[in-house]
Amino acid sequence: MSNGGLPKIVFWADEKTEMINPDLFSTVAEAWAKKIKEVGKITKDKNKISQIRKFYDEVLLFSDRVKNEDQFKKMLPYLKMLNAKAAYADGRNHITKEFKDFIQDCVSLVNTKKDFDIFVKFFEAFMGFYRYYDELFDRRMRR
Repeated sequence: MSNGGLPKIVFWADEKTEMINPDLFSTVAEAWAKKIKEVGKITKDKNKISQIRKFYDEVLLFSDRVKNEDQFKKMLPYLKMLNAKAAYADGRNHITKEFKDFIQDCVSLVNTKKDFDIFVKFFEAFMGFYRYYDELFDRRMRR
C-alpha cells in the first residue's frame, strides 16, 4: 500500500514473461478511482471529470500515434511531460495531489511500448471506475 492506503501501482506481475499484475485493471484501478473522486469532492470539487478526461484523452492521442517501439521512443519525452501538466493543474487547484500522484506514478513506470500499452489499459479501467463513482456521488448529493 502507498499514498494513504492506496495499493501501489505495479504494471507487471512478471515482466519477463509479460504477466500483467492480475489486480491492476480491477482492484487497483478501482481503489485509485474511488479515492481520487472522494478527495476531489472533499476539496471543493477538484478532480472534475472534465479535468481527468483531459489527461486520459492526451494518453489516448499518444496511443493512436504510437505503433512501434521507435515511435514510442520519440514520443516518450512528451508522455513524461504529463508530469508537468499534472503539476500545473494541481497548482491551479483543478486536480488534487492524489491525481497528480496517480499520473506521476504511472508515467514513471512507462519505459517501453509494452509498458505504455499497459498504462493505456490501466487508465481506461481507472476511467470506467471513476465515471461510476462520479455518478454515484452525484446521485448521493441530489438526495
